[in-house]
Amino acid sequence: MTSPEIDLADAHTAVPGAEWWRTAVIYQIYPRSFSDSSGDGIGDLPGITSRLDDLKTLGVDALWLSPFQRSPQKDAGYDVADYCDVDPLFGTLADFDRMLAQAHDRGIRIIVDLVPNHSSDQHEWFQEALAAGPGSRERARYLFRDGKGLDGDVPPNNWESVFGGPAWTRVIEADGTLGQWYLHLFDSSQPDFDWSNPEVREEFRRILRFWLDRGVDGFRVDVAHGLIKAEGLPDYAPHPEGGSMGGDEADVPYWGQDGVHEIYRDWHEVLAEYDGDRALCAEAWLPTPDQTALWVRPDEMHQAFNFAYLETGWDAAALRAVIAESLRAYGAVGAPSTWVLSNHDVVRHASRLALTAENPQGHGIGPDSVGKPIPDVGLRRARAATTVMLGLPGSAYLFQGEELGLPEVIDLDDDARQDPTWFRTGGERYGRDGCRVPIPWSSDDPAYGFSPTGASWLPQPAEWATLARDVQAGDEASTLSLYRSLLAARRARHLGEGSLEWLDGFEDQVLAFRNGNVTVVANTGDTPVALPDGIVIAASGPLGQATIPADTAVWLADD
Repeated sequence: MTSPEIDLADAHTAVPGAEWWRTAVIYQIYPRSFSDSSGDGIGDLPGITSRLDDLKTLGVDALWLSPFQRSPQKDAGYDVADYCDVDPLFGTLADFDRMLAQAHDRGIRIIVDLVPNHSSDQHEWFQEALAAGPGSRERARYLFRDGKGLDGDVPPNNWESVFGGPAWTRVIEADGTLGQWYLHLFDSSQPDFDWSNPEVREEFRRILRFWLDRGVDGFRVDVAHGLIKAEGLPDYAPHPEGGSMGGDEADVPYWGQDGVHEIYRDWHEVLAEYDGDRALCAEAWLPTPDQTALWVRPDEMHQAFNFAYLETGWDAAALRAVIAESLRAYGAVGAPSTWVLSNHDVVRHASRLALTAENPQGHGIGPDSVGKPIPDVGLRRARAATTVMLGLPGSAYLFQGEELGLPEVIDLDDDARQDPTWFRTGGERYGRDGCRVPIPWSSDDPAYGFSPTGASWLPQPAEWATLARDVQAGDEASTLSLYRSLLAARRARHLGEGSLEWLDGFEDQVLAFRNGNVTVVANTGDTPVALPDGIVIAASGPLGQATIPADTAVWLADD
């Protein structure tokens, strides 16, 4: 079932509370792994344009594109050298404009990934900083500091990089001597900006307006909780088993500092200069929904990723608690809750929900990981979890390939891996390559339809032939068909703008709620439970005789 046309012009007259982003289903595209039109093995913007009809048929409202700007690609584009141009790997600005126009023609909005915490070390500003030397205006755009010790050979503090290893690198000055150190919370090729500098703030206003002038509908803001660092850059030792982005820890001196809110209030005003309900979405890994809700107060961002929900296991009581907390916390500031199960930084939920050992965010799974998932269990739970998620009020995010039920690719050879995490930890963490493998479109074509030449920047498993979109499109029981039917029913029944009522009287293993005229029931346990009365309009898997099997969810309606 295809989705009806959306008139984007309606956004110009939307009233407060009816903005598109409050209820949108937003599909994340990781451009290098989506569709390659050139044959070089790396996805590109023309490839995205060629697949827009597939995305319209799927039924999504908007696309979020991971970075496609000019970059040396040390971190797959999250190391930006020029924020206002397209990297030749992905095409040209003309290709972007064409893709944007054709998406808008289909009623699909476009959200651009923005990386404000750090740039590439190849960025013009950083190269100027290296040449200018200590105390210069150019160095003041970044976080350069003198080292400790008699010779300055000790880093300014003990901070560790998200990707492993120290968060400081010492530079060689123009005269050939060892000099200052610069901060990089991520790879050494990604120096952090100093957001206390007005020049940095003005530059990003310019960048926002560059893309808004081209017609983009919003921005997903990378590391939105990391721009401001605590005064004095105090020492801090993270929990050794914590997630790499800090979502499970409080009082981290480089995450969630109060000063970030002033930045986003400023950006909010920039977006308000433009028609069409332009939106900001925060990637902010924070310990609780209440803390995350601070990012989406009325004068700040419009959405924030609900990582507390993403990190919740397949357990009815835990899911009920995080859903209730999310609706309460975000509702208290007048914002919609978002819901997300997978993205380019986490193990795909078709595998993650069946892991049998702890796996902190960013660590990844590989051939030698303990607690590897059972594929059939993972897929059943993933389908059921998506059925629950798309029944919730608010906005939902999908990650490319999850509509095909793609699992994490575990058996990548060591020499194929490209994530900086793998290299900076000496192979102790597999990193994120497993969720970034190019997705399959057609079972019999080279690279399963990803690239006309069969090239692929990460190797694709043979399993992709059975999961390709053309195989699933004609199968009513496929994961693709499930996603299409859920998205169509969600839109037709206005579930995104609905409200949630908890339903009691079920077994402890059951999550049950009502949204509008739809009842959602999920069995997270090991044994079947009774199927309530109602007309079944969607189910994540086959139902029993008046029962819901284990790891299965269902939508029921009165009419």
